[in-house]
Amino acid sequence: MLDEMAAIGLEWIELGPYGYLPTEETVLRAALHSRGLKICACCVEGNLEDPANWPNLEHQLLGGGGLAAAFGAEFLILIDDDYSGSPTATARLNESDWQRLVHTTQRIAQTARERFGLYTVFHPNSYTHVEHEDQIERLLAETNPELVGLCLDTGHVAYRNVDPVALYRRFHERIPHIHLKSVSAQVRDRAIAEGLTCAQAVGQGAFCEPAGGIVDFQALYNAMQELDYGGRAIIEQDMYPVAYDKPMGIAQQSRAYYEKIGFGEETAPT
Repeated sequence: MLDEMAAIGLEWIELGPYGYLPTEETVLRAALHSRGLKICACCVEGNLEDPANWPNLEHQLLGGGGLAAAFGAEFLILIDDDYSGSPTATARLNESDWQRLVHTTQRIAQTARERFGLYTVFHPNSYTHVEHEDQIERLLAETNPELVGLCLDTGHVAYRNVDPVALYRRFHERIPHIHLKSVSAQVRDRAIAEGLTCAQAVGQGAFCEPAGGIVDFQALYNAMQELDYGGRAIIEQDMYPVAYDKPMGIAQQSRAYYEKIGFGEETAPT
């Protein structure tokens, strides 16, 4: 995977879930340095509203946060757990569970800032408890902007009929990190109608190549330029299960697509 990223010409990557890449700093440093790759963020993902899940979250926070900080990363990406695979989970939280989610978010963000100098960016994700526009708005309203921002994943917000360009314009001051991703409206609508889980929707191709989806990346790029976006934009496409040789070709095509729009120019975010 790292060889393919280097071959495509990518420079910045995320650690992903803690333990996906080597957790020993010297091993990881050698693997990245030999390929000219840099780390910009780590990720903490899990049930944020259940106090019993704190040990799991803390393990990711301390392990991933420490590793990310050692590589000069700026962000901790926080994602709530997928509710679609659970027969007892609900799509929307009651008030007490919502308050616990907010409290956990603030707790993680405070620790990430104080211990590792990382800024926490919350990642709205389809099939989690922060996915719809009203939930995104409320989370931002109820968290400290000095500790918590937004990781705008254009595909996941579009999955729930949120316009990522309009969302960026509204909350650009809270958005220092972006995931570039698109979604197939046809597959999405069928997945929702059939009550598929997130994994099943992804497996059927809900998230697609940028040229074939509904996200207007040219409009997004224009807005980012207009509002002086100073962060990075990470190329992503959720796909699993997938053949071993499939991702690289798509990544190459995606990078070429974004560069044609303007991403990657010296004066543009990369």
